[in-house]
Amino acid sequence: MLFSDAIAGPAQTLVADLRDYPQWRQGRLRYGVWIVPVVDTELLEYIRVARDQLADLLHPSPRRQPHLTVFVCGFPGEGERDDDFPPQRLEQQAALLEAQADDACSLPLARLDSFASAAFIPVGDPMGRLAKWRSVLAQCSGEIRQSPYVAHITLGLYRRCVSAAELCRRLDDVAAPPSSLRASELHYVTYDARDQLGPLQCVRHVMLGEAQEPIRSAR
Repeated sequence: MLFSDAIAGPAQTLVADLRDYPQWRQGRLRYGVWIVPVVDTELLEYIRVARDQLADLLHPSPRRQPHLTVFVCGFPGEGERDDDFPPQRLEQQAALLEAQADDACSLPLARLDSFASAAFIPVGDPMGRLAKWRSVLAQCSGEIRQSPYVAHITLGLYRRCVSAAELCRRLDDVAAPPSSLRASELHYVTYDARDQLGPLQCVRHVMLGEAQEPIRSAR
């Protein structure tokens, strides 16, 4: 649920409990996802400023690189659990992306929104490029997902409970982001599953082709 949904949105923020979850990990140490990394300096500076403005609400996350999650893969390695991600699937996904991912593009950004647990920058997909990448990745692997996919760049997880009205006021006070996220590479990254805000380690990357003109977002 999103706070922008005036009818079905959350009543208040949900405080994140930053700790290890051994029942989820079951002895496994890394977790893998495909992302679009944020590399544009203007957008990175916007994220820094927005986090500063919301610092009293958000857990600090200086080690987690800003990114758009494209596809959640699971725990790397051979295994029989539903959320295990064998290395041959990664190779298949990378090969499919290299053959079908097409050109680089710009994905439009909108004003801040929020899940119950995290504030974020919404990312649009008017040309269906993000949908295509997800479809390509799903050809050889099911995505590990408990809720519908919402394209976004996370600003931070909440460390304080505030009402929907207060949060919406705070988000409205933050300026709109730059017009778009530049997507020129797709990265498969992993992170320490014991550390929810730990750094991302790039394992594979797929370069996209020639750039297209930026897409302007509606304000």
